[in-house]
Amino acid sequence: MRADDLILVVDDDPQARAMLTTALNQEGFAALSAADGESALILVEQARPSLVVLDAVMDGLSGFETCRRLKQQPNHAHLPVIFITGLSETEHVVEGLRAGGVDYVTKPIVIEELMARIRVHLATARMAHSARVALDVAGRSLLATDGLGRLLWRTPQAADLLGRTFPDRPGVAGGLASELVGPIRALTARPGDLGGPPTLVESGGRRIEVAYLGRAGAEEFYFRLSEPLNGREADILRPALNLTSREAEVLVWIARGKSNRDISEILNISPRTVNKHLEQVFSKLGVENRAAAAAIATRILAARN
Repeated sequence: MRADDLILVVDDDPQARAMLTTALNQEGFAALSAADGESALILVEQARPSLVVLDAVMDGLSGFETCRRLKQQPNHAHLPVIFITGLSETEHVVEGLRAGGVDYVTKPIVIEELMARIRVHLATARMAHSARVALDVAGRSLLATDGLGRLLWRTPQAADLLGRTFPDRPGVAGGLASELVGPIRALTARPGDLGGPPTLVESGGRRIEVAYLGRAGAEEFYFRLSEPLNGREADILRPALNLTSREAEVLVWIARGKSNRDISEILNISPRTVNKHLEQVFSKLGVENRAAAAAIATRILAARN
């Protein structure tokens, strides 16, 4: 438990709300409450709680529907929701989990058990958040969806790539362009197929590759997006590193492990000319050897994937 853990209790029964918020405060949590689903959605946006304890059956907007609306927002898709209700039939438990809940506690509530579950889900949520931050920093174009192809989260690089590939598109299914939803659903339908070739998606002359990376639990699937370079490596490196067209071409082949003699034959220039271009590349990149130059080129090209 941390001092900044804020728990939102949502229940249309004022006595139940008071009992839960008092118990949470006694356990050292900060707690706030809402009497209905609409108010809860507003509070989530304003207060950004760490976890929601949600009554499944309420007048007006039900807890199930409240959770579904919450999970449709990428900024809150990973917010843990624990359902509390007197309903204990399997169909109700399944509905709560399908709505996006991480746990289901039936009444009468055992406070000690609820507090233990809250601590476990807070710890899990923190680890997941740390992992997503690490992916953002790593500079990779990654995203996660549920089994229906609805977007759960994406790194900034993925958002940029999607924006370039599908410009001026509102998208569907929780933030993904319609062209991506079908291929992603097909990949999630066979989640054991790891390591296969990426799926190519085309739109208006633009192309994007979608590779399946794995899954976490039953409803979180990970994908890597990449933009097929199709021989455009030199065009990417030239402006990024302030190189001439020929210098960029030489650097591409250096990054591919080719020798000066190999490059001279590929580009139809003399080895001496290759060496002169390479000296200019080293100078512009501020490096002293081929390995360092190749590493810089590889990193820039990888950032497009």
